[in-house]
Amino acid sequence: MSKRARLGLSLALLVISMSSLFLFASWTERPADIAKAFPRGIIVVGVDASVPPFASDDGQAVYGLDIDLANAIARHINLPIRFLNIGYYGLYDALISGEVDILISALRVEEARMDDVRYTRHYFDNGLLLVTPADKAIALLDGLAGQKVAYEFGSGADTELRVLEDKNDPVTRLPYELPTYALDSLRLEYADAAIVDAITLRLYQRRFADWRTAQSYLTRDHYAIAARRDNRDAWRLVDGALAALKENGELDKIIALWL
Repeated sequence: MSKRARLGLSLALLVISMSSLFLFASWTERPADIAKAFPRGIIVVGVDASVPPFASDDGQAVYGLDIDLANAIARHINLPIRFLNIGYYGLYDALISGEVDILISALRVEEARMDDVRYTRHYFDNGLLLVTPADKAIALLDGLAGQKVAYEFGSGADTELRVLEDKNDPVTRLPYELPTYALDSLRLEYADAAIVDAITLRLYQRRFADWRTAQSYLTRDHYAIAARRDNRDAWRLVDGALAALKENGELDKIIALWL
């Protein structure tokens, strides 16, 4: 092949490559198509309405944090919404089969499902918290040695406490039957600290609004919305709506209403 021919071939390959990149960029940056995302003209949401305060069913309607969040997302996208109450173990099957468009049901992000679904950014973190009185905050990993720590026996808090003890000197353990009992122990000053999940702490503090605490996350447990992996338009629209709700403070208001 002559030098001129090789040059011509190189230029042709460069043009093809640049065209492919342009087409790919155009596809990835194009606006999400609402008609492709929700071909029924309505957002059908799968939810397990047996997980208060995220979703409950009183026999006439479903209500809760996830329901309010779904309605806010639908308003942002400007489409009507319909809820389908499904038991937890049927949620993902309903999504993959196309019976529902998205799932909003206090779902944990599961790596094993990512071949089939896309998760949005998280909207709540139910990780374990190290809780102390506001005026006696204990620095994580540095100040627990010798302290009395309340927790639910046999729970994730029990496991996390063992991890903390492996890294530091032992603590005085105060195991309880329920996580709320662990918070009782802390509030009544039997314990110096407690380890509970974020939902438990938020609901407890609704009952004892004057009790001030300091807390820091020991673990993360993110809740997110799921869409089918092949329905990228739905994922983009819902994730974008969730980002807007975070930005304008509406998500925080919804969470504060229920937790």
